[in-house]
This record gives sequence, structure tokens and C-alpha cells, in this order.
Amino acid sequence: MGDDIGEALRVEILGAQHDRSAFESGVEPLDRYFRIQAGQDARKNMAAPFVLVLSDGTVAGYYTLSSSAVNLGELPEKAVRKLPRYPLVPATLLGRLAVDRRHQGKGYGRFLLADALFRAVSSQIASFAVVVDAKDENARRFYERESFLPFPDQPMKLFRPMADIEQLFK
Repeated sequence: MGDDIGEALRVEILGAQHDRSAFESGVEPLDRYFRIQAGQDARKNMAAPFVLVLSDGTVAGYYTLSSSAVNLGELPEKAVRKLPRYPLVPATLLGRLAVDRRHQGKGYGRFLLADALFRAVSSQIASFAVVVDAKDENARRFYERESFLPFPDQPMKLFRPMADIEQLFK
């Protein structure tokens, strides 16, 4: 991680005070979502957007969390061996995660991911895993380096069991 990670970083729920207009991660769908849709999704309880705010108030990155469910049959047998045979299991969807290109390479992506995992594991709502849909190969590799496992028939969809995440914060 870069030296900048030591500065006063805070992650907050997206609010009207956060300027989203100049955000540019280099992935247009993520940028468009953040600038146009994120506030609406928050108001309609479709997703909970969180922003990484630097000490000067600049938004350096964001992610979204929401409730989801995973078809038990989509998961690897090893992951579901001890689970009840419900057709769907509860999950937490890490729907989007992006860092502004002016702040990439400073460890902020991992910082945001750690914050998201901590919020997910700290929730009092049952969830078997955190699930992500990687937008591209770079994103897939990022999540795999962070111990996410691919769904057997969907290599761009990955998960990390909540039991594994809990070990990170003990």
C-alpha cells in the first residue's frame, strides 16, 4: 500500500454532500452508475452506497452493498456440504467497487473491500457469503487475490464465505 493510506480516510454512507460529478474510475458503467444512479438506489433501498472520503472531502472511491440470494446449485459442492438444502441461500452482494483513477495504486481498493467485508460480517442479517460479479478480468484477478472463489460455471461471479471473512476480523 502507498504512503497515502495513512492519511485520514473515512468511509461514509453516500449523501448529498458528496460530489460525484468528477468521479472517473476508467470503467464507464461504474462511473455512470455512481454519478447518476447511486443516489436513487440508496433512496429506494436497492443498494447501500458507501464512499471513501479523503481529508479534503474528495471522494476517492465507492462500493455498494445489498441483500441477495444464491442458488445453492450454483456453488461448489465443497462450499455447501454442511448447509441445509434450501434452494436459495442468503448472501450479501458487493454490487460495485471503484476507485477514482487519480487515486488508483494507493491501496484504496483493498481498503474499500476490507470496509465492505467488515460491514457485511458485522451485520445482524444472516448471510452465507459475500458475492461479487467481476466487471472484467482485472476485477476478477483482484477478487481472487483477496480469497474470493469463482462459481464453478460462472468464472466472473465470485464469493467469499462469511465464515472465512469472520476469521479476518478476529
